[in-house]
Amino acid sequence: MENLIALLVGAPLLGAAVLLCGGRRLDKAGHWLGTLLAAVSFGIGVALFADMLGRGAEDRTLYQHLFSWVSVGSFQADFAFRLDQLSMTFVLLISGVGTLIHVYSIGYMEHDERRRRFFGYLNLFVAAMLLLVLADNYLLLYFGWEGVGLASYLLIGFWQHKPSAATAAKKAFLVNRVGDIGLSIAIMLMFTTFGTFAFGPVLANADKASEGTLTAIGLMLLLAACGKSAQVPLQSWLGDAMEGPTPVSALIHAATMVTAGVYLIVRSGAIFNAAPDAQLVVTVVGAVTLLFGAIVGCAKDDIKKALAGSTMSQIGYMVLAAGLGPVGYVFAIMHLVTHGFFKAGLFLGAGSVMHGMNDEVDMRKYGGLRRYMPVTFVTFGLGYLAIIGFPGLSGFFSKDKIIEAAFAKGGTEGWILGGAALLGAGITAFYMTRVMLLTFFGEKRWQPAPDADQVPSAEPAAEHRAGRMPHPHESPKSMTIPMIVLAFGSVFAGAFFGLGDRFLNWLEPVTGYEHGNPPVGALTVTLSTMVVLAVGVAIAWSMYGRKPVPVVAPRGSFLTRAARRDLFQDDFNHVVLVRGGEHLTRSLVYVDHSLVDGVVNGTAASVGGLSGRLRKLQNGYARSYAVSMFGGTVVLIAATLLMRAV
Repeated sequence: MENLIALLVGAPLLGAAVLLCGGRRLDKAGHWLGTLLAAVSFGIGVALFADMLGRGAEDRTLYQHLFSWVSVGSFQADFAFRLDQLSMTFVLLISGVGTLIHVYSIGYMEHDERRRRFFGYLNLFVAAMLLLVLADNYLLLYFGWEGVGLASYLLIGFWQHKPSAATAAKKAFLVNRVGDIGLSIAIMLMFTTFGTFAFGPVLANADKASEGTLTAIGLMLLLAACGKSAQVPLQSWLGDAMEGPTPVSALIHAATMVTAGVYLIVRSGAIFNAAPDAQLVVTVVGAVTLLFGAIVGCAKDDIKKALAGSTMSQIGYMVLAAGLGPVGYVFAIMHLVTHGFFKAGLFLGAGSVMHGMNDEVDMRKYGGLRRYMPVTFVTFGLGYLAIIGFPGLSGFFSKDKIIEAAFAKGGTEGWILGGAALLGAGITAFYMTRVMLLTFFGEKRWQPAPDADQVPSAEPAAEHRAGRMPHPHESPKSMTIPMIVLAFGSVFAGAFFGLGDRFLNWLEPVTGYEHGNPPVGALTVTLSTMVVLAVGVAIAWSMYGRKPVPVVAPRGSFLTRAARRDLFQDDFNHVVLVRGGEHLTRSLVYVDHSLVDGVVNGTAASVGGLSGRLRKLQNGYARSYAVSMFGGTVVLIAATLLMRAV
């Protein structure tokens, strides 16, 4: 079975190569080929999963060594794969949800002239993410890490005729490069500390290294995770990434890119366990981000950007849980999996709404769509209930465990982290209820489609809809069937994983698990969560359900205006990083010209001037040479007499 591991990556990688290099002859069938190869990868994953279930808990790690990648002295890097319970969880999520998004894209991108290329990029994205989670060493993981960054750049900027899409793609690429530097430094530190960057030796010997070194490695790994998983302070790219086609948003936010950072932290758990300071920073970043994303999501009228803020917040929950160590690793991954179902369903539902609304993204111009799009309404509604943690649905089982684990941290730190997680649950209930009410309830607030150059999302064929009134209708089956499948996962996945501790028993041999001792009981945490959830829903209903919603958003309070501008994150980046970088660059140029070049040019000028003066001594006249010889002789005689006198 080990020989099948490479095919997990090879199938979608082959699809990407064929679709991107095959030319226009594949335009008519390229989307089917891309979907088929993604499904092949999922099928192989299911076969490997079935084989893994037949093994003992301690005998479930499989290895496949393909070739020696780099071998220079003591520097040894193998192109090898590692499949254990953690990587298998990601394989099934990436390939399974990825295949559903491929199927959805068949209908969604039907009218796009470059659909073949789009599916090639999707295949490349899936292949890179699978390489990342299957790598047996950090250097190969870095290879997949960069592949994910490249694929995201291509997909976010897929409609590159839009300046906003091109800018968003560059922004995502550049912000992620900051995090990538952290990962590269961490790998270098690992090699100098352990003499290798393979998972086995590094993680087995992590407790033998100095705490300062491990803290530095952990912080650099966290920096990398912040970039890929859009955590503070590297979160600014996520909202702009909505400029890509909606299936891209679903793939990035549910199954691939933003989950990479959580995987990196959990996979490197032994390093963080031995570096408590780095672990504390992880929890702080997660707590701050879950509140940051939730606040931003409250004020967005763009349905995709509201869901983007939600993703930022939910990934913050996962990072918070991962920072709790063995108490929270399992629950971080469990919430990651359940989030993959309901967040993919929510994004695909948003795409379905846009499909029937002339690609309008402003929720204030929706209203009453439940009567026209019943399948989308039901599937989106189930995703909504799951993400807010409604009892019995997926989010209830995974998010509650994270809140319990946060309180179990103990002391003041536990109360702060648990309180932040609890507050985040209430805000989640508010902004997601707001999305539901603005989209599917109330009176219709439809507006004629703007001109193509004014459409914020610039979805396919927007130029043909200019000035037309929306005519909402249900999406084709190629779009609704994936939504229905994901809705089942949103409803039942949490109970399947949580009841009987199935997921805990599955993942514990890899991540470890410690039972926390929260200062309050699990029932108290659950009841408290239900109370703040009900309060969040009630506030949203009082603001958006009981009275007509204006088509034009009111000015709002200072906090509302700040949230609309992503809490000034772009303004901060522009002032501190862009302008700061410009001033730093100008200062360095001045120092270079004035000091460095000044010293070099001054030295050259001095040498040139001195040589010019010395050159005058060589004038070609014999009498001048005779005088210089006579002078030299006089000096020598005088020096000799002086030395004898002394």
